[in-house]
Amino acid sequence: MIMSPETPAGDIVTAPPVYELSHVGKTYARNRVIALQDVSFTLRKGSFSSVIGSSGCGKSTLLKIMAGLIPPSTGRVVLQHKPVTGTRRDIGMMFQQATLFPWHTTIENIVLPIKIRDGRAAGQKAKFKARELLEIVGLKGFEDVYPNELSGGMAQRASICRMLITEPAVLLLDEPFSALDELSRDMMNMELQRICSTQNATAFLVTHSIQEAVILSDHVYVMAPRPGRLAEIVTIDLPRPRTLDMMTTPQFGAQVDYIRGLLDKGADL
Repeated sequence: MIMSPETPAGDIVTAPPVYELSHVGKTYARNRVIALQDVSFTLRKGSFSSVIGSSGCGKSTLLKIMAGLIPPSTGRVVLQHKPVTGTRRDIGMMFQQATLFPWHTTIENIVLPIKIRDGRAAGQKAKFKARELLEIVGLKGFEDVYPNELSGGMAQRASICRMLITEPAVLLLDEPFSALDELSRDMMNMELQRICSTQNATAFLVTHSIQEAVILSDHVYVMAPRPGRLAEIVTIDLPRPRTLDMMTTPQFGAQVDYIRGLLDKGADL
């Protein structure tokens, strides 16, 4: 189940690299606090990867570096052959909360990034694409509804559409369904898998849930405690498309147990 950072798995073995991190490190407090140390991996086109680890292991710092929100102290971050030196149009980001603007309708929220980036006229033209995305996520008919009229899961679906409208090269997901109840979260994870498959999207998820990481991912990046570093990269060889029924199989359970064992070792990793 273990793989090196350079070895892709499954059907994505021949896919081109999209995102490459090489020996990335991050320090704070004048180098007295090491948040990340020597992190290297490659995300390939159409792959779904997760990072998991204990609180304070550097997951959020890693995601911020990948999003271009903060620079690494050491190492190199490259997206589509260009160094990531700040926020970029080809990086999509989704947070724990939907963060929709309450004074905008669903479709207005979705096209807002296009409107801000390219102007009002472009935002109007983007509404056709927005309607296509709303149909993909099952929100057809909710175009003119305001956020306070949407359930939590529906609001997160709208947020997915807003992330996809700019056609980013990579989707960075910061526990996007953690605020939902367990049943809604499971259903949204299946919806996320379907959307990523439909769009051939490259996704990277931060999560505290081993089960969520296993059911969604091609690879799970297991982080060791501070200084945050990759302990192992675990290949998830479950067939796709994944289903919730797979979570009751011995194969799924074995991979969950293996990752839990890595995390239980804690500082010994």
